[in-house]
Amino acid sequence: MPKKLFFTVTNDLTYDQRMQRICSCLAANGYEVTLVGRKLKRSKPLQQQLFQQKRIRCWFNSGKLFYAEYNTRLFFYLLFKRMDLICAIDLDTILPCLYISKLKRISRVYDAHELFSEMKEIVTRPAIKRIWDRVERKAVPQFRHGYTVCESIAEEFTRRYGVQYHVVRNVPVTKILSTSEKQVNNQPRILLYTGAVNEARGFEYLIPALRHIDARLVICGDGNFMSQLKQLITGYQVEDKVTLTGMLLPNELWQYTLSADIGIALCENEGLNQYYSLPNKFFDYIQAGLPQVAMAFPEYERVNKQYRVAVLVDDMTPERLAAQINNLLQDVVLYETLRQNCLEAKHFLNWEVEQKKLISFYKSILQD
Repeated sequence: MPKKLFFTVTNDLTYDQRMQRICSCLAANGYEVTLVGRKLKRSKPLQQQLFQQKRIRCWFNSGKLFYAEYNTRLFFYLLFKRMDLICAIDLDTILPCLYISKLKRISRVYDAHELFSEMKEIVTRPAIKRIWDRVERKAVPQFRHGYTVCESIAEEFTRRYGVQYHVVRNVPVTKILSTSEKQVNNQPRILLYTGAVNEARGFEYLIPALRHIDARLVICGDGNFMSQLKQLITGYQVEDKVTLTGMLLPNELWQYTLSADIGIALCENEGLNQYYSLPNKFFDYIQAGLPQVAMAFPEYERVNKQYRVAVLVDDMTPERLAAQINNLLQDVVLYETLRQNCLEAKHFLNWEVEQKKLISFYKSILQD
């Protein structure tokens, strides 16, 4: 009988490519996998996957009441399910998973997609940070098995709690590019930002920088900074240079990525989570052969030292951003060098390579 694995998140499952890759990989390797998330009023119908999906509807959708309600509903949903292993993705579902694993006497895993307690939205709110710090100190040491998205976060967990977590990077499935797919001749050129439109993503600097760049900015995503972003766009009078697509399905997002000239992967140094970040967009741009402007933070530097796929910035002022982006747009030799490096690096920085670590990790636990 196949082992039953449950994974828990707080987001809408439709757009979570990382969890779709993880759950599909494990299902394809003989495990019976269920991914649990939440259902919103605007949620689209779930697409068929190799694994089971469950969405929980809540009365509250933000703040303390949401977390309290969702975790309670999640606990009672899990309580009546048979499982051999439960995996909490980030701190916001870790407590129900901890309690369920103890009640059922099953294996538990922590998948730290973020250094959750160090996100800007948390570190800038002392009372909220104290709560999440307590949750982290209580729960993480009790999760002997775990993995995270980069070496810096794994090292931080070791320093704080003595746990030895593995690294499974958030990389995409390899995509084969035809010659026609990368014949981009945009006028004006297109800058692309994909992912969460949240605090600390550098929009306060990128939007004013657009005034000095002969290019359009396409932003694919949504998040808690969207209203402020719209105000910035209006305030700096760059409405004619910005396109907001909202959330997109993976195939739709890929088409935007293919059609862009430069990828944008900015992040403010506000909390260790941002400083140690290595988001999936960084690798998505590489898969598309898309040169990018990213941060001179440890994990970006680690990859760029080996493959040189990006221009890294350490001074995120509008003037500096504009200068770096303009240089990449205008320097044909530099641009083509980075593009060719991306096309080479994509053969190593992909899910086909990375999933081997994930499969080995779960086999070792379920054979304990």
